[in-house]
Amino acid sequence: MPEIFRFFGIRFFFFSNEHSPIHVHLKNADGTAKIAIEPNIELIENKGMKSKDIHLALSIIEENKDVIISRWNEFFS
Repeated sequence: MPEIFRFFGIRFFFFSNEHSPIHVHLKNADGTAKIAIEPNIELIENKGMKSKDIHLALSIIEENKDVIISRWNEFFS
């Protein structure tokens, strides 16, 4: 599982056998979530993460979208 980064106790990663479209998985002490990066940044699935953590993650993803896409393309090319 390639980890992209960690912020405020939230781990951002993708699985090594992922599929398009580009998305990222999140994990913290409360649960997990999956967020699409392309075509738009949006929550796909939430299993237990608090709303405030999802909103925080969405803003982190927005600020680091280019990094996430670059890491995805680097790993899957």
